[in-house]
Amino acid sequence: MVAGVSATLAPRTSPTRTPRAPRRRTRVLALPEARWALTALVAFLVALALDLGGAPAWAYGPLYALAYVTGGWEPALEGLRALREKTLDVDLLMIVAALGAASIGQVLDGALLIVIFATSGALEALATARTADSVRGLLDLAPATATRLAEDGTERTVPASALAVGDVLLVRPGERIGADGTVLDGVSEADQATVTGESLPVVKRPGDEVFAGTLNGAGALRVRVARDPADSVIARIVTLVEEASRTKAPTQLFIEKVEQRYAVGVVAATLAVFAVPLAFGAALTDALLRAMTFMIVASPCAVVLATMPPLLSAIANAGRHGVLVKSAVAMERLGEIDLAALDKTGTLTEGAPEVTHVRPLPDSGLDEDRLLALAAAAEHPSEHPLARAIVTAARARNLPIAPAADFSAAPGRGVTAVVEGHEVSVGRAPVPTGRADGETVVLVVRDGAPVGTLALTDRLRPEAPAATAALTALTGTSPVLLTGDTAPAAARVAEATGITDVRAGLLPEDKVNAVRGLQGAGRKVLFVGDGVNDAPALAAAHCGLAMGRAGSDLALESADAVVVRDELATVPAVVRLSRAARRLVVQNLVVAGTFITVLVVWDLAGHLPLPLGVAGHEGSTVLVGLNGLRLLRESAWRSGPPQDT
Repeated sequence: MVAGVSATLAPRTSPTRTPRAPRRRTRVLALPEARWALTALVAFLVALALDLGGAPAWAYGPLYALAYVTGGWEPALEGLRALREKTLDVDLLMIVAALGAASIGQVLDGALLIVIFATSGALEALATARTADSVRGLLDLAPATATRLAEDGTERTVPASALAVGDVLLVRPGERIGADGTVLDGVSEADQATVTGESLPVVKRPGDEVFAGTLNGAGALRVRVARDPADSVIARIVTLVEEASRTKAPTQLFIEKVEQRYAVGVVAATLAVFAVPLAFGAALTDALLRAMTFMIVASPCAVVLATMPPLLSAIANAGRHGVLVKSAVAMERLGEIDLAALDKTGTLTEGAPEVTHVRPLPDSGLDEDRLLALAAAAEHPSEHPLARAIVTAARARNLPIAPAADFSAAPGRGVTAVVEGHEVSVGRAPVPTGRADGETVVLVVRDGAPVGTLALTDRLRPEAPAATAALTALTGTSPVLLTGDTAPAAARVAEATGITDVRAGLLPEDKVNAVRGLQGAGRKVLFVGDGVNDAPALAAAHCGLAMGRAGSDLALESADAVVVRDELATVPAVVRLSRAARRLVVQNLVVAGTFITVLVVWDLAGHLPLPLGVAGHEGSTVLVGLNGLRLLRESAWRSGPPQDT
């Protein structure tokens, strides 16, 4: 029956490695927040150039006003809505402070504050939209239609969403599987890296489980649907990502943790500074001037700049070295982690097999080079990942690859071809030789007689041992390995990298549960991964970091940061940089707090001249801003031994 199925159905499409969801990316300017922020920024920059260039006030004044309106109306509206709910946030306070600055002639300072807030809001809206894009795009991994077989054997193409438990599907070579189910008939190989993270296609025979959205290989399969499409593994990944994104408590910047109390305190104090002198007979103008001076010197401009420049400078420095950190909050989170959890395939390894051992049998008459060349010649016409690895190994040794004739491939068994007059077969060894080390072993047979074996493994990244050692030094705990691959393959990688806590054979929800379990025990987890199956864990972790070169769209959008060049050594480096940024934030907050305290006390206890108050306020702002820019230096990335904060 298997032979009949394979023989009568020709492949409609050629198998492809790791299907990816089509890109559905929201354009930046499609977001109203981005359009308002851009308008405010352009108006501010033009006004600033005219202002500094000595142009008359009528030339740049309307542009500053435009920046105030376009950049400030949304946070002002949100602040008023919060006020209606009997809460007071820094957004409204910053708008009031900006308007207060403008009312006493400090128009530029107020406009700068407005632009900073508008830009921050636009970036947050864009990040949210892009994540939603990728979640929707993930659903495209599962095919829209499937071929359902009736009891009489007739075929009917139906929407995948209409499938029910118990339906029988026909999955042709090269097609994506339409539903989670069990193989009834046929032999093939399924590329299920999107679900389990396994680096090699998995042989599927009757009784084996298959997953919706995974790619069928060269054989035809009959599959009985075991789960409703809404409950498939792919659908559960979508649900897990959405739930993790909603329930993941955002780590706020330091100033935001006290924003409610600070905002209420400043507003109450400003009103008191205005009302108390009036009650004792002070002139209205004097009382208003003192209150506005107080508002300016107590406003959190310096505190905001104390926090943002170090984090933004760290983001820029990390970007120069191939790590895209998506926000200041993400940069802050990176420095807080105290445990790393790592995926295997595509993270610690390169996600591609390589030949590690060539073992000719003693009586074969072949040496290593001749055995490898023979296998490469037979495998050369094949597109299977193992075949490509064998051919690549032969070329790396500069071995001649003879032409093959009468090539044929049997799903789950291997290939057969005639090479230099000999019938050569290459297929997986019938005994699990070497599997204790996580190797895949293939047997080479010439004219019916075995002549040797080749062992292949997923290639370990050269920098992986050093990176895991650096993460151990930073956190004080060895990383945890979370992988969907087999236990032997995971053990081999763990041994090579010094990892002792190994959890293998995990589905996406298992990875999420592992991360949540670690965080439930009080750990702040950095999860590093690359695949669709890693996306829920990336979203659920305290901080998620995706490997960018081969990473899935959903993983890249779910992560807080992306290693663009796939250099694993940059992971501990960016954690060190984040910790340096957090130390500078603390320094800046001390400086800003000291200035604010001195100026406020001076204004309340004595008489602080407005120009001096503005100078002190602006001086502290400039000082903390320049201090934060220190992290732009190259030496900040190459900092020495890790330091905990």
